[in-house]
Amino acid sequence: MTATVNLENHPCFNVKVKGQFGRVHLPVAPKCNIQCNYCNRKYDCVNESRPGVTSTILSPAQAAVYMEKVLEKEPRISVAGIAGPGDPFANPEETLGTMRLLREKFPDLILCLATNGLNLKSEYIDEIAEIGVSHVTVTINAIDPEITRKVYRWVRHEKSVYQGLKGAKLLLERQLVAVKGLKAAGITVKINCIVMPGINDHHVVEVAKSMAELGADLFNAMAMYPTAETPFEGLTEPDAIMMAKIRKECEEYLPQMRHCTRCRADAVGLLGADQSEEFHGCLIACSKKVIPIEEKERPYVAVASVEGILVNQHLGQADQFQIWQKTDQGFTLVEERLAPDRGSGFERWQKVANMLKDCRAILASSIGDNPKEILTKCGVLPVEMSGFIETGLQAVYEGSDLSKLKGKRQVAVGKVGECTGSGLGCG
Repeated sequence: MTATVNLENHPCFNVKVKGQFGRVHLPVAPKCNIQCNYCNRKYDCVNESRPGVTSTILSPAQAAVYMEKVLEKEPRISVAGIAGPGDPFANPEETLGTMRLLREKFPDLILCLATNGLNLKSEYIDEIAEIGVSHVTVTINAIDPEITRKVYRWVRHEKSVYQGLKGAKLLLERQLVAVKGLKAAGITVKINCIVMPGINDHHVVEVAKSMAELGADLFNAMAMYPTAETPFEGLTEPDAIMMAKIRKECEEYLPQMRHCTRCRADAVGLLGADQSEEFHGCLIACSKKVIPIEEKERPYVAVASVEGILVNQHLGQADQFQIWQKTDQGFTLVEERLAPDRGSGFERWQKVANMLKDCRAILASSIGDNPKEILTKCGVLPVEMSGFIETGLQAVYEGSDLSKLKGKRQVAVGKVGECTGSGLGCG
């Protein structure tokens, strides 16, 4: 981490500078691996100010461009963080990619993450420490699994979903390991604990005590915000008297954060003087921007093809992608990569984008709107075309007009959402 970073200028961790320095939350992490009973993640919502809400999603490259524009208009921003709208480590590629770009482009920034800790593996801790992420917030709502199970509908770890006590125990186990690992790496740790009357309000002090024993640096007892269309929408928001009592009890074990503003996942500005509305147009514009990628970072082009001669397969029907590269001898097939399993919707296209992060484009006979949007945001140009693979490769590498590649689309009759053509000549 560069020596120019002044860690004292983090307004969330140092109340003395909250009126002098601000933060920006970069919404690059849409997926979440737990479902809290108080959380309803909404996209494109400008009227609510609470965690889990954002107006759009940015790719790492778009986030870096947005960061530059924010700093131009508001130089008092000292912190760049990722707080969702899902969980940063349910989106590790996007999270780590964003942090790397920010450290490279803005060496004076304090880098910060907020996570539930479930997927904060040791290798991720090592990487964020190497990048120079100095502050991490972990949300831990209970240290008793019997209480934890009341807070979450499900917990997804790797490819399995857990509910009830089993899910609660797994989440707590992973959270405790994460906090220990963060402190061993020399990272400043804040614990967020959402106070839910009748659920965990009597237990919050035990969380603070346990976290102090693990070496946490700061504790933030946050009043739950009753959110519509959630199991806890009928709970009463904790009043000031309850919160003051809880914080006083917790202060026996850890310093308390009393100036939290329950920020959106795309919040920007000083605490208490949020500028999210002012920057909304800029955020949306950056989310639509196609960011050029240096050739050395994306030397390949992916192709959906049945036989390896024609571009003749719909993206959604492809079980594998051919990876091609331009060399002095012409175009060369480098390898074939298996496509993610079908049926997972948004998650599948995000996986495709991640596995093609070294490709500048993908050629297919047809590409749906959702994968187009996700691929584009991740820097992979979606190209619909019919004809010889070599023709498409030449157009991509030479920067020719790609619209001329697109042939007349033919749709075979079959089940809804299913292509029944042979794929050998359908364009």
